[in-house]
Amino acid sequence: MGIHGRIALKLALVTFLTTGSLSVMAETEHESVPGEYVVKLKTSVEKASVQSLSQMLGSYVKSTIPEGNLVVIKRPVVEIQSNVIKSLSQNPYVEIIEPNYIYRTTRTPNDPLLGKLWGLKNVGQDDKAPGLKGIDVDAERAWDITTGSDNILVAVIDTGIDYNHPDLKDNMWVNEAELNGKPGVDDDGNGYVDDVYGHNFVEAKDQADPLDDHGHGSHCAGTIGARGNDGKGIVGVAWNVKFMALKFLSAQGSGSLEGAIRSIDYATKMGAKILSNSWGGGGYSETLKEAIQRSHAAGALFIAAAGNNGTNNDDKPHYPSNYDVPNVISVAAIDNKGSLASFSNYGRRSVHVAAPGVNIYSSIHNGSYDSWSGTSMATPHVTGVAVLLATNEPNLTNVQLRSRILSTAKPLSTLKNKVSSNGIANAYLALTNQVAPPDANDPANWASKTVSASTAHPYAKNKTETFELSVPGAKEIALYFSKFDSERGYDKATLFDKSGAKVAEISGNNDDSYSPVITGDYVKVVFVADDSVEKYGFDISKIAYR
Repeated sequence: MGIHGRIALKLALVTFLTTGSLSVMAETEHESVPGEYVVKLKTSVEKASVQSLSQMLGSYVKSTIPEGNLVVIKRPVVEIQSNVIKSLSQNPYVEIIEPNYIYRTTRTPNDPLLGKLWGLKNVGQDDKAPGLKGIDVDAERAWDITTGSDNILVAVIDTGIDYNHPDLKDNMWVNEAELNGKPGVDDDGNGYVDDVYGHNFVEAKDQADPLDDHGHGSHCAGTIGARGNDGKGIVGVAWNVKFMALKFLSAQGSGSLEGAIRSIDYATKMGAKILSNSWGGGGYSETLKEAIQRSHAAGALFIAAAGNNGTNNDDKPHYPSNYDVPNVISVAAIDNKGSLASFSNYGRRSVHVAAPGVNIYSSIHNGSYDSWSGTSMATPHVTGVAVLLATNEPNLTNVQLRSRILSTAKPLSTLKNKVSSNGIANAYLALTNQVAPPDANDPANWASKTVSASTAHPYAKNKTETFELSVPGAKEIALYFSKFDSERGYDKATLFDKSGAKVAEISGNNDDSYSPVITGDYVKVVFVADDSVEKYGFDISKIAYR
């Protein structure tokens, strides 16, 4: 697409966002179920009837969520959302009112690499997609210590699980009271009928069957803990575990705030130790945060995908991974060379650790297998590590599990300042409580030479600037950008080595970071800006070399 085409596309997007509905949409307005709102009631109305609540709120009460003193209400879809929120927030019975946000899976499609479980054991893979040995979660060494336990209950909050899948069925959690009880009866008194393997929160409250009709939840479950050493299929990070299937995402991969809260509260009530969450979307929700806080108070670990927008979560939060609750781990995705995936969100403060998330082969629905990519695929790797750690040290609290996983992450130069741990989750180091040595390939650990090379600030439209830098005699060099801020995807710095070969292309926000390593002692940097947005540009203040 040419420059003018890109400008037209940008303008079209802006026009749609400002005129595509009955009211002008604010930039912060997020996708939600039309006409539905989640309302937290004040404690003074905890025991009111549904009929009384409808009168108090002047709205139809669709359902109640007792754990958070919440109700879900329906209003005419023609009403302007901001007006409804403003009006009901002044109601004396209302503490919080929020749109019933829609959340989606965080998988992104990609071509499969069948049978290549590089996330568990990266041996370089094949010529089609060569990886780097050791860029994995170090599962093999961890398995010499433990392979997991049936005592560890993991809630997979997703599209459900194919509980008949040959690689998953033996690791399914079973609610024995419901399995051995009467059909149509809440045999264990937990408020849900026939919840044998978990529950389905997509539809009505009594729709219990959480069978996966999409594949996403089964894919995540397979990476966490496909049954190991059984002579068939694949193996997960943990060979032994118990999955609780909580389906709030539909066959189309979407679900509501209501379903997310119900799923988290169910997992908390039923004793799940780890909650795996490969989904995201919507705006900030206090009621969702409170559900996560309830899981924290119950001692559960909440692991969440960082998102697939390729953006910085420090600047533009992604939920639920950005909630500042002590039991949350936010997970970015890397490829089999150790590079941050092009789609993965990042954030030196708000994203905590990375894990394999590109071309991940795992189980899906209908007893099948496939290779998918996304931070959705990275998250279950970390969940599996947490299962192994909780098995090996069952007395660790959720906060201690989190701290151990982050403090023992294996540093990668490609992740420096991209995630708070600067590294990839490592099962063996977590189990042995070892801090990994610094990454020898991190230019921050090399000698350096002070230089000064900067674009104009701000850079001009339709401008090309060229810089040539060298360290005579060096075998490898890397540029340090003390500041780098350009229009992501459009205004780019391209790096070329001495032979003229393209080494890397950099755009977006990359402050306080090193470029990819350039072989040899010379690099040419060509910065090209298009004719729309003008931003800061970059400052190069030193060259690392060895």
